[in-house]
Amino acid sequence: MASLNPVAKRIHNISPDPVALTLADGTQGVFHVSGAEFFQQEFQAEGTREGDDAAYRFVSSEDNESVLVGRKGPDESGWSMIGTVVEATPVDSE
Repeated sequence: MASLNPVAKRIHNISPDPVALTLADGTQGVFHVSGAEFFQQEFQAEGTREGDDAAYRFVSSEDNESVLVGRKGPDESGWSMIGTVVEATPVDSE
C-alpha cells in the first residue's frame, strides 16, 4: 500500500487547531482547517485563512505527491489554484 502524503498527514494531525502553511512560492499564512480527511491516499479539506474572507480547499495532487490549495473569494464565481503546500506546522498557542 502506498503511503500517505506527509504534508497532508501533518495538516490532518494538526487540525482543527490552527496550522501555519508555507506554499512553494514562499507565501505563508495561518489557516483554520476543517473536515480534513483521507479517502485511501487522497486528501481533502476545507478552511479559512486568518485575515481573509475567502474559502480555501486543500486536495492531494493526482499523483499524491503534493497538497494543492484552491481559493474562492467572497465575490468570485469560481475557484483558482493558488499554490502547493510545502510545509505545515502548528501555530504556537502563547
